[in-house]
Amino acid sequence: MIAFEVKDMTCGHCVSTITKALKAADKDARVDIDLARHLVMVEPKEADANGLREAIAEAGYTPVEKKVVALETPAKTGSCCGHCG
Repeated sequence: MIAFEVKDMTCGHCVSTITKALKAADKDARVDIDLARHLVMVEPKEADANGLREAIAEAGYTPVEKKVVALETPAKTGSCCGHCG
């Protein structure tokens, strides 16, 4: 997963424009965007981080690559959050 912070992404139109740009660079990439956090997450199939960054920049935005931290999944214990018995 490659993540970019895009501070100048401010609305649904921005999300659509960035998604289209990323899909043009890598049609099979999975794109997840969190507008509130200005976060664009891409799981590419063909493109590399530089190609994805360039696609966002060419669409008129300012991407800054961010390190992705994997969240640990709680052990399944029969409850919804894993903390109850």
